Amino acid sequence: MNGLTLTLTLAALAVLGPLALAGGAQLSLRQPDCDSVEAEEAGAAARDHLNAQHSHGYKYQLNRIEDIKILSKPGSNDTYYVVEVDLLETDCHVLDPTPVANCTVRPKALTAVEGDCDVVLKRLAGVLTVTAFKCKTEESTEDLCLGCPSLLPLNDSKALDFVHASLATFNNQTLNATYSLLEVGRMSTQVVSGGPHYLAEYIVAESNCTEDLCAALDPVTATRGICTAQGSGVAHTVDCKMFSATVAPAEGNGTGLPHVLPKFHAQTQNVSRRHGLRHHKLTPLHDPHLSGFLSSESDSAEVVSTASPAASNSTSNSASNSTSTSASNSTSNSTSNSVSASNEVPLERVKRDVAAAAAAVTEAVVLAPPCPGRRRYF
Repeated sequence: MNGLTLTLTLAALAVLGPLALAGGAQLSLRQPDCDSVEAEEAGAAARDHLNAQHSHGYKYQLNRIEDIKILSKPGSNDTYYVVEVDLLETDCHVLDPTPVANCTVRPKALTAVEGDCDVVLKRLAGVLTVTAFKCKTEESTEDLCLGCPSLLPLNDSKALDFVHASLATFNNQTLNATYSLLEVGRMSTQVVSGGPHYLAEYIVAESNCTEDLCAALDPVTATRGICTAQGSGVAHTVDCKMFSATVAPAEGNGTGLPHVLPKFHAQTQNVSRRHGLRHHKLTPLHDPHLSGFLSSESDSAEVVSTASPAASNSTSNSASNSTSTSASNSTSNSTSNSVSASNEVPLERVKRDVAAAAAAVTEAVVLAPPCPGRRRYF
């Protein structure tokens, strides 16, 4: 579907910050299909940037492009993309080198976490770069099943005791290395006979431990990994997968070179006790007001205007007047020709297939809206 091109009024330009021109020049606003190639490119660039800014918790995958507006300045290479994207949490931690395309989105039964983000991007030298964003992260409460695991606060004391007990089990089974706790990713519980059944995911790093004191090795080169544990404090299973220190290029870095995992300092005391959240949140804000396209308020959307209602009213009135005039003329002509038509030889009448005609009208009228785009998951 071809994008709709509109010209913004000077009143709309007043809120567009860096793109407003002193000479009163206008901007071109284009709204392509949310499933178009350029929308997909902008959505992927926004996802990769948000994941790169997310220093705790898990990577997010693009689920849906809700809206997109492309603004350009005539006679210039300045082009801005204002995109609203819906993201879903995956099971890959931000330190996991696995490309996000290969990560699994968490199903609703395990309490999916959604991110709703407004992102501003600028195309520079053919590459889309994020200049501002605003995100809201929340749990999906739809289709939760009775008896399924439910998320616990990341500072739940009994669940943290379970995490430490399972890590001690892993260290006792590991030769020539000891690991300390970096971060708790998720903790949940399920009611079963015999007491609560815990499920936990947490990040560990190779450390130098003597008795009860642990000092993390170099934060850049130390081996790190993710552990999954389930059971109770006494009877449980634990499995850990280690990450490599040097990994493949990060999504969207465009260098073609490997990069080193970011520094991630170990916390051996009071891990995850700084808040009562049940999941890690995306970075909420980055210069939304400075971009001129986003509001700094947490729940508001972009401020870019669309077509003026006056234009559509004018078009509607014009169409109404045209219809009335045409109907009047038709009635007049029909009356004046009625006598002569009665003296002519009757024309052969042909029956129309009413069902076929109705189907043709339906096919012509029903059009898929350009936005929002398709859902990739749920």
